Amino acid sequence: MLPSQINDMTHMSCNLFAMKVVEELRYLVLAIQREGNRLLAAELRPLGITPSQAEVLRVLRDHGPLTLNALGGLLVCETGNSPSRLVDRLVAQGSVKRGIDKVDRRYLALSLTPQGRALHRRIVTAENRLHRTMNDLVAGYPLDETIATLRAVADAFPAGAALARRRDPEYDHTLAQER
Repeated sequence: MLPSQINDMTHMSCNLFAMKVVEELRYLVLAIQREGNRLLAAELRPLGITPSQAEVLRVLRDHGPLTLNALGGLLVCETGNSPSRLVDRLVAQGSVKRGIDKVDRRYLALSLTPQGRALHRRIVTAENRLHRTMNDLVAGYPLDETIATLRAVADAFPAGAALARRRDPEYDHTLAQER
């Protein structure tokens, strides 16, 4: 075997190893997401809502009132899709109300009703139970590096961009999305 062939094989071996690591990362993220969603769904079931509906209520509580497009730009559960069906269900349940947008009266602004704010408090309690479980699982591990790695990957995709917008205190949600 020639030295150049050995070099090529070493390079291929390193690439295959990296691919296996990245593949494992992908499946680990998927496994954690699925189990986390399953656990959260179980916590939310007694409240009569889904994790996606809970995310809408959390975003409206934290960033509202919002137009439908602005809300869609902040959701991880409905990236690239209009959240209109989710919002319709929450309006029908009495948790969200549609009002006139204060920035541009041609548009509707979505906000929580008193019932939605009460439900939001119960969602936070359910999420906190899940977060305590997760905290117990990761206690003692270097989370800052893990979060930085996950953000580097997630920020390349629409769902990660939506989450980044929610993290940014300077982000103006009223102007960010085309109305």
